[in-house]
Amino acid sequence: MVERSGWLLDLYEDPLGGLVVWFLDDSGARRRLRQRFAITFYAAGAPERLRALRGWIERQPIAVRLGEAHRQDVFAGAEVPLLAVEVLHPSELAGLFRRTSAAFPDLTFADADLQLSLRYAATFGVSLLGRCQVMLGDGDFIHAITALDDPWRLDPADPPLRVLSLEPDCDPAHAAPRALRVEAAGRVYTLALAPTRALLVNLRALLADYDPDLLLTTWGDTWLLPFLLKMAEAHGLPLPLNRDADAAITRRQERWYFSYGQIVYRGEQVHLFGRWHVDRRNAMLWSDYELDGVLEMTRVTGLPLQTAARVSPGTGISSIQMLTALRMGILVPWQKQQVERPRPAYELYTSDQGGLVYQPIVGVHRNVAEVDFISMYPAIMVYCNISPETIDSHAPQAEMVPALNFSIDRAREGIVPRALRPLLEKRVALKYRLADLPDWDARRQRDRRRASALKWLLVTCFGYLGYKNARFGRIEAHQAVTAYGREALLRAKEAAEDMGFEVLQMYVDGLWLTGEGCSRPEDLTALLEDIRVRSGLPIALDGIYRWVVFLASRSNPRRPVANRYFGVFQSGEIKMRGIAARRHDTPPWIARVQNELLEYLARADEPENGLPEAIVCLKRRLSDLRGGRVKAEDLLVALRVSREAEEYRSSAPSARAVRQLKAAGKIIKPGQRVRFLFTLGAPGVFAWDMPERPNPASIDLPRYRDLLLRAAVEVLAPFGGTEEALRVSVR
Repeated sequence: MVERSGWLLDLYEDPLGGLVVWFLDDSGARRRLRQRFAITFYAAGAPERLRALRGWIERQPIAVRLGEAHRQDVFAGAEVPLLAVEVLHPSELAGLFRRTSAAFPDLTFADADLQLSLRYAATFGVSLLGRCQVMLGDGDFIHAITALDDPWRLDPADPPLRVLSLEPDCDPAHAAPRALRVEAAGRVYTLALAPTRALLVNLRALLADYDPDLLLTTWGDTWLLPFLLKMAEAHGLPLPLNRDADAAITRRQERWYFSYGQIVYRGEQVHLFGRWHVDRRNAMLWSDYELDGVLEMTRVTGLPLQTAARVSPGTGISSIQMLTALRMGILVPWQKQQVERPRPAYELYTSDQGGLVYQPIVGVHRNVAEVDFISMYPAIMVYCNISPETIDSHAPQAEMVPALNFSIDRAREGIVPRALRPLLEKRVALKYRLADLPDWDARRQRDRRRASALKWLLVTCFGYLGYKNARFGRIEAHQAVTAYGREALLRAKEAAEDMGFEVLQMYVDGLWLTGEGCSRPEDLTALLEDIRVRSGLPIALDGIYRWVVFLASRSNPRRPVANRYFGVFQSGEIKMRGIAARRHDTPPWIARVQNELLEYLARADEPENGLPEAIVCLKRRLSDLRGGRVKAEDLLVALRVSREAEEYRSSAPSARAVRQLKAAGKIIKPGQRVRFLFTLGAPGVFAWDMPERPNPASIDLPRYRDLLLRAAVEVLAPFGGTEEALRVSVR
């Protein structure tokens, strides 16, 4: 036996049986190891049907072990008798289960379609990208593996990964790339795409010499890797994108789906074996947390890095819950069978009211403190033990919450709180450390990205609790969380008013306060402690604004809008919500100018004193627009497409742009964004990804002038009179 320590990088099915496990040992060697690993799924139902299933499986030409078992069913509230089907070779599971579920649709199945890495982590207590120790026998077979690290540690040891970056010189959807930018070990190479044979020879050499763990690409899923593979096949020059020469590259088709009120598009995916591939443009939330966040997602969710980079936070939180269930011996249902119980209309009305919103007082306010509950809804799930099996429980020890009209079983921790607790604690610890780290500390950027990844998981867990197809979701539990949230926010409001503060706004999990003694962080210490005691939830001071502006509706100046404001903290940091610079469809140039105007206001001792300089800046930028000194790409409007081109019946600008592209042979799929310029005359728009370049003289400058003035009015009008007066001042 040989003992080695290092990092667990990846694992997948071995066609010869068992698993392939990639291991980075402390010497720096990347090792392809093998391990025997059986997988078990369960069936529940009438005894005679389970006997029939046993006989049917015994006749299948697959190596299995059959036996009886008992496991905890969350929704049944007890252990249930089961038929356990242990498949000795993981690669045979999918086919067997597909045939089994089709032949016995009346049975209920569990633990049937779980990610292989989750089963492995639950069985051996290890985590992907975590340090571990392996005992190796002949033929690099793993006989034992032991965890040396915990994914929930604040500072886990990162493996020394080798990253090769690949990026074409332009967006392939806009124009044909001519060169490829390659970066490895701090060196940058520019490789021409033609002749392609020379390109392939150079890439083969780089892959062989550098042997990267990760190919980090731009447009790699949707253009670059398919292009390289096609050229490699045409020239008969195999490109060693896989480190595992025995595995075939996996390509997953593009798709689009409806989520949270909008169409989401996911492009084609190219997955490698023995090394990873991540496309920055096709990775979920890459702009928020980049590679540091993807590494953190991989550690805590148990998903392989290539998967963790591309899936939604909802899939991530579901994976954490399933991993927790496996470790607890709780069944993970294959298809959720539970539905919402019938309830009277009055009960629905009283229980399903969502988050509490207290409309803001419109206008400019000085010395305003923003106080936020830390991850409020996840904290409620953890500290109040909200879970499908604990809420509205009929257990003898369940206690009624009179103010909220439901009961909770506090005697046993539910699966959802148990899954969320380490996630919440790690995110809170990172947030507290970030608050103490100086700006120059090298850990700030990494910690911020890791905290952002954890934040997205926590944000999603609440919605997933009420999602109809969630494995451990239940709508009553979802409603209980919002009920607790409303109660906590009201208690915070009462605490603030008892101490003499005026509440300007409340929004789901935060309050904006003003009053005497609201100018220093220490002035809020007693209030924060009082709120924590009254609500039982962690709370923190987000900051104190020198000034903040709550804006009214554009259509009705007397109507406030809950999440539309901007302001400047005492640190000089600008925070904004709901204004042009935060909107995805705002042209980049207009967003930059609005930010520039805000900076003039923020630098002045009083915002009114910064208004003259801001107006001078606005005049200068309007002059740039008239003089043609603004790049066309900075004027692009990007709108998400909700349907196929032929399904549009309106003449909206986005519909016209989609039709232009279709006529040119370029198809925009639902969920993708179409980019266009506003132009003079018919058709009024020019789709940016058309084969030809737009005529600069055709750009509708008056329209962009109006868009800029509208954005300027948003931030300047509160300090300088009416919109008409502001427009007159910049003529």
